[in-house]
Amino acid sequence: MRICATLLLAAAVLVVGTSVEAAQPPRPYPGEEAAILKRAEAFVEAFHKGDAKAIAAFWTPDGDYTDISGKRVAGHETLEKWFATFFADNKGAKLRIDIESLRFVTPEVAIEDGVTSVMVPDGGPPSRAKYTVVHVKKDGKWHLSSVRDTVYTPPSNHEHLKGLEAFVGSWASDHDAGEVARVSFGWTENQNFMTSTFATTFKNVTVGGGTQWIGWDPANKAVRSWSFHANGGFGEGIWSRQQNTWIIKTTATLPDGKKATATDIFTLVDADIITFQAKERTVDGKPLPDVKEVKLKRVK
Repeated sequence: MRICATLLLAAAVLVVGTSVEAAQPPRPYPGEEAAILKRAEAFVEAFHKGDAKAIAAFWTPDGDYTDISGKRVAGHETLEKWFATFFADNKGAKLRIDIESLRFVTPEVAIEDGVTSVMVPDGGPPSRAKYTVVHVKKDGKWHLSSVRDTVYTPPSNHEHLKGLEAFVGSWASDHDAGEVARVSFGWTENQNFMTSTFATTFKNVTVGGGTQWIGWDPANKAVRSWSFHANGGFGEGIWSRQQNTWIIKTTATLPDGKKATATDIFTLVDADIITFQAKERTVDGKPLPDVKEVKLKRVK
């Protein structure tokens, strides 16, 4: 039985560190909200004990759960069997709920949205899902009426990096007296970052290189990069785009501790050619000559 199928069944649970107050101000029914959260704490306790009967009782008699695949489980007896099987297959499973909103339709009906995570003792990554819960109040007590989950999509800053998509791949310059520049670009998982490796070789001997991470800086609302060089130097840059050209204002610490600055320029000429140039270079405030433009072709 897939762990993610249980995530939404526990969606009534509020785990320590999650704040409904932060997720949904103002609070029109603070007393009812507190009652839902108290029931949530009891749900967590029952889940961690592996008590399938107690967990099923949190639903209304005709309450239901629908998992990511669309499978529906309804009624106390069916829910209890479902949970009993899950706990048998996932001993020691722990639950975390991150509530995104809790809103009241009426004083006796509330809708909750968020993300659930189930952790198992083997130390593997948690299984996550988006969820929606309909809470109803009957006979003075809150119950789960309907619980549904959907596929969890991790947050991504890919939209801010779309302009870099054309650079994905490997590139190399023509042989120039035995010297070749190479650079490659690729996405990380979830496309939150792009990584780059770069190197210069002379007669097939590496004379310099390093790695770079490129991502979105939400604080400064800019594309930023962090570079780490094979010789021990490191630096960072702020990227800005002008049509097919990216301009990177860089600062770096050299292996000897000196400070360097430069303006690096990448231009996409077409789908198979890019150029690179470094201008306005300084070391400890002293100017250096520009690096002449280098043409790199896509390696197919």
